[in-house]
Amino acid sequence: MKNCVTTAILALALLSPVSASVAETGVERLPLTVSTDTGPHEFRVEVADESAERSRGLMGREQLAEDAGMLFLYATEKPGSSGFWMYNTLIPLDIAFIDGEGLIVSTHTMTPCGSDAPAGCPVTRPGMPYRAALEVNAGLFEAHGIGAGDCVAWPGHEARCE
Repeated sequence: MKNCVTTAILALALLSPVSASVAETGVERLPLTVSTDTGPHEFRVEVADESAERSRGLMGREQLAEDAGMLFLYATEKPGSSGFWMYNTLIPLDIAFIDGEGLIVSTHTMTPCGSDAPAGCPVTRPGMPYRAALEVNAGLFEAHGIGAGDCVAWPGHEARCE
């Protein structure tokens, strides 16, 4: 009986969406909400809060689920002159730079860079200080009306912008 219960628990764990996303990418996806004038928009994001994770980002991915993305978190505020590049990134992405309150300060659409060297890729900079950045499939921000001034919340960080 004990083996049957263990087998059932393992089967349920393997079928759960979180387990599937972990198996797919090696990291857990968390819910993230962007609140706009037209209502909330939900995403399931991977969190990159370690230097190596942030450096790797979405490099090498051939696709990204419609509601998926990556949230880059920083322990301290990054200057507006600091930014993101698309070296070894295969898919076009939208990026939102987010301040410490959860307010989107800048959005951009980025295209893959075909350069063999990181220095050959353009850097997308927000021009404003930020504490986080959200990358999703290109075109999603425009399709959902997401832009500067919208609020972003995720587990452990409730948006404090009004």
